[in-house]
Amino acid sequence: MKRLLIANRGEIAVRIIRAARDLGIETVAVASDADTDATHARIADTVLNIGPGSASKSYLRPDAIVEAARESGADAVHPGYGFLSERAAFAALVADAGMTFVGPTASVIEKMGDKVAARQVAMAAGVPTVPGTEDGVADTDAAVVAAADIGYPVMLKAAAGGGGRGIRVVEDEAGLRSAFGQASGEAEKAFGDGRMYIERFVRSARHVEVQVLGDGTDAVHVFERECSLQRRRQKVIEEAPSPGIGDEVRSAMTEAAVRLCRHVGYSSAGTCEFLVDDDSGEFFFIEMNTRIQVEHPTTELITGLDLVIEQLRIAAGEGLSVGQDDIAVRGHAIEFRVCAEDPDKNFMPGPGKIGHVELPAGPWVRTDTWITPQSQVPPYYDSLLAKVIVWGRNRDEALARSRRALPELIVEGIPTTTSFLLDVIGQDWFGDAAFDTGTLERWLAERAETAGDRT
Repeated sequence: MKRLLIANRGEIAVRIIRAARDLGIETVAVASDADTDATHARIADTVLNIGPGSASKSYLRPDAIVEAARESGADAVHPGYGFLSERAAFAALVADAGMTFVGPTASVIEKMGDKVAARQVAMAAGVPTVPGTEDGVADTDAAVVAAADIGYPVMLKAAAGGGGRGIRVVEDEAGLRSAFGQASGEAEKAFGDGRMYIERFVRSARHVEVQVLGDGTDAVHVFERECSLQRRRQKVIEEAPSPGIGDEVRSAMTEAAVRLCRHVGYSSAGTCEFLVDDDSGEFFFIEMNTRIQVEHPTTELITGLDLVIEQLRIAAGEGLSVGQDDIAVRGHAIEFRVCAEDPDKNFMPGPGKIGHVELPAGPWVRTDTWITPQSQVPPYYDSLLAKVIVWGRNRDEALARSRRALPELIVEGIPTTTSFLLDVIGQDWFGDAAFDTGTLERWLAERAETAGDRT
């Protein structure tokens, strides 16, 4: 691998460029008209324009990406996360053009990217899954029959979905009939596939994911991350390792993830996501992300592994650089997603021109970002500005360091979620790690109600 095209933007493009530089690989950035002066375009060895600001006319155009790769002489393409990263057709197009796709094969992406197919693969590998439909359901009547068999409450999920789209929790048949058409339509619009599947809704559950690395033959796990704190199905704060599971569950869950990867012949970095029932201690596979994750730095800080470099080495045919016995956890890491949103206005996105910027620093603080003074935050893309990741010898130390680091982040000219993140870590339930996937939204609802009462 001599020249790598990064088919992405923002902080992940910057992150990949840096990893490639560490390996002596030339980098090629792609940029829309809105990103001409963006950091990823500025620091890459080469940059090519791929179209207008709208993602559908630039970063979501497989033909434009592959043509840019050909033009630049790239021999490999890294998709990052989001955009085209889990599109099997894009991986196939890259391979057909004679270039290496930094990720699993198109067939594995297709199999594991479809939630129904992934459940079937997990079941075949002996990995526990949430009780639910084995196949997608295409209409409301079929959904009603399936839900009656599973038992309410149930969760509707888009078969080809991700990012929280097309998901609904329903308590009874009336709710299901009301929600199905809307959820299916949302999935059709977002993913071009309106099929839904239905699974049992676990009321008090943690969202825990296992980081894996595979080379197509063997696989290892890189322990787990706690991802329960979510707003509108989007993660807000992540931790590694999870403070809410014991060694027995951790061991069984990580072994299950490795078993699944070996079963499917997984190659590259990926994440197996699980729900852990707080009441019973059971864990259930829910889906697999066949790409690098936003929250991967937490795993890097507790293990010392550079996961993007591992991706590049695997894609170059070097195989796994570590065995399972070489990977150990040291300390605790917490990641905060800082977005260009206004917490006081229901998290309304706030694109615009950034003024002065100061980034958190000091011992054991890492900031992954693309922003600089005078950067323009376009209205077309995800609102993520930066990820502040802290490490401590234990969770208490990491939390203390978080309270120091977050206030150091100064971004003038646009709203950010920094104050909101500080409010969250100041709550007793966060300090005690006594939360589940619904905690954050319940707290936000209570806070809004209290503010309403005051006015």
